[in-house]
Amino acid sequence: MDIDRKDGRTANQLRPLSCSRNVLNRAHGSASWSQGETKVLAAVYGPKAGTNKNENPEKACFEVIWKPKTGQIGKEEKEYEMILKKTVQSICVLNVHPNTTTSIIIQVVNDDGALLPCAINALCAALVDAGIPLKHLAVAICCTLTESGHILLDPSKLEEQRMKAFVYLVFPNSTLSVLPEEALKVRGEPMEHGLITSSTHGVMSVDDYIRCLERGRAATSKLSDFFRRNLQSQVQSD
Repeated sequence: MDIDRKDGRTANQLRPLSCSRNVLNRAHGSASWSQGETKVLAAVYGPKAGTNKNENPEKACFEVIWKPKTGQIGKEEKEYEMILKKTVQSICVLNVHPNTTTSIIIQVVNDDGALLPCAINALCAALVDAGIPLKHLAVAICCTLTESGHILLDPSKLEEQRMKAFVYLVFPNSTLSVLPEEALKVRGEPMEHGLITSSTHGVMSVDDYIRCLERGRAATSKLSDFFRRNLQSQVQSD
């Protein structure tokens, strides 16, 4: 069943995507990522020698700093920092540069919905630009649940506010993996069918969550294709 959306998209249609790397001169890696009117800048600095307190010196350490468009960071932004850090730790090869710290700055340029997935996509592009060793890329998407039980992908801010619940999902993109194929197995399942991060807001049933998971996984192939084309085009231009 088709759902009427203010911008004319179908329920499964993503907003226009845009990505540029190497956008900040002083960062070791940087990227700009836009989904519709939502735009985020990500900058990577490091790795530099030494780790922060309570971090394992035998592995690479990452710190994430979230900078909102205006004002100070609050509880939600601190949660975003934690989710981003755990996502980075999941996709990066941590034993290549032990006893080092890499700083990641996330700057919100504009928030028109699905902000955290947009930030995760920007972060992954910046990590690639910085040459940080990755097990695989990650692609993130937001799935929302309407009061009538329909699922909408990649919502605008207005749609997010009107939803019964929504979930942020992060999937691995194994097509760009740097590890052997046998290392990409999770309980006997190919890594591309796995799930890196999941964050739910609002109340939804288990069945609704599974529907969001399936719909989100199917849609990430479009994000993966866009990411791959973007990386290949910039490599050729370089």
